[in-house]
Amino acid sequence: MNKLLIAMITVLGFLNTAQAQGDVEAGKNKSAVCAACHNADGNSASDLYPKIAGQHKSYIVKQLQEFKSGEREDAIMAGMVANLSEQDMEDLAAYFASQTTTPETVSAEVAEKAKKFYMGGDMKRAIPGCTACHGPRGNGLELANFPKISGQHPAYIKLQLEKFRNGTRHNDPSGMMGDVSGKLSDSDIELLSKYISALH
Repeated sequence: MNKLLIAMITVLGFLNTAQAQGDVEAGKNKSAVCAACHNADGNSASDLYPKIAGQHKSYIVKQLQEFKSGEREDAIMAGMVANLSEQDMEDLAAYFASQTTTPETVSAEVAEKAKKFYMGGDMKRAIPGCTACHGPRGNGLELANFPKISGQHPAYIKLQLEKFRNGTRHNDPSGMMGDVSGKLSDSDIELLSKYISALH
């Protein structure tokens, strides 16, 4: 928990608010190549690919930069971002952030089981509630680059939690997601993935 607080203070304290401005129309014109996986409006039809519609602009830029640098590893995305300039990234992020995420649904049974865990975590296992970074509705915190996770495909959320848990994804601030997901069981991940997707 202390690590989480320190990371949040560090991120907020050193955040550069003078980011380049993205142009929504320019981003729309540049987004055609993204549509094959993410759809024209960023709401991917396949759960192999994340929905990026409505995601925070700063988070999209961060992910694109890290795919390009190799800090976040993905063979497909590495090829897609190789020739993107910083302005291209800002424009694409501005466009997709301006779109609306399509909603997901969850059964009442899953919602009932998962809500307490999502909101408050499990103190016996030293697992903080997801709300600490992602908020009660899964909207995240843009200034700290904590992503919006509501409306995302459950299968994609599940895959990312598993990647953080096994260390194949490690581009989270101060290793927070690695620490948290390392304490999650398969059933925890399954439950949270379904619940988070339907938050709105």
